[in-house]
Amino acid sequence: MQATQKEINASIDALRNYRDRLQTEIINMSQKLRMSQVKIQSILEENSELKQIETTLKALTAQSNQNS
Repeated sequence: MQATQKEINASIDALRNYRDRLQTEIINMSQKLRMSQVKIQSILEENSELKQIETTLKALTAQSNQNS
């Protein structure tokens, strides 16, 4: 059973919101620990959960574009 366009868009929105909350949480915690901006950026780029979210978002966006 294929997901509808509405379901795909809802999933994309939910993942984007979660990604943004996770990034904010990581940044806030890192700033409390007084890490440098370079270190914080490195942590964000290397975070496995954020990487997985980005991969999933790309796949869902591609699927959404195919269904349009």
